Amino acid sequence: VQLQASGGGLVQPGGSLRLSCAASGRTFSSYSMGWFRQAPGKEREFVAAISRSGGRTYYADSVKGPFTISRDNAKKTLYLQMNNLKPEDTAVYYCAAAFTALSDRNQATMLAVYDYWGQGTLVTVSS
Repeated sequence: VQLQASGGGLVQPGGSLRLSCAASGRTFSSYSMGWFRQAPGKEREFVAAISRSGGRTYYADSVKGPFTISRDNAKKTLYLQMNNLKPEDTAVYYCAAAFTALSDRNQATMLAVYDYWGQGTLVTVSS
């Protein structure tokens, strides 16, 4: 599967953005999906994940509440709605796909679980 992330940009603190990740190739609904981010000089970190059907979601504690992950399997697209953005949310955001059916949050946070990665989209939160 090929993944193409989009929707990043410059936003003021307190603002909102919605990221999208368009998938092509094999059946999108066969994959668990996740969002990760990497700030300058830091390691890539887990943001959110969603099960194949969309029935289960997992979040990093730092984004739980303001961020919402969702998917539209008919459109083969993953979303991340980000509200109340803060400067510390500045990062390159990556979408990722996993063959594995995510069993719990701990598994969802592991980079090694994911088989395919998009190219990333930059989110900058600054006044």
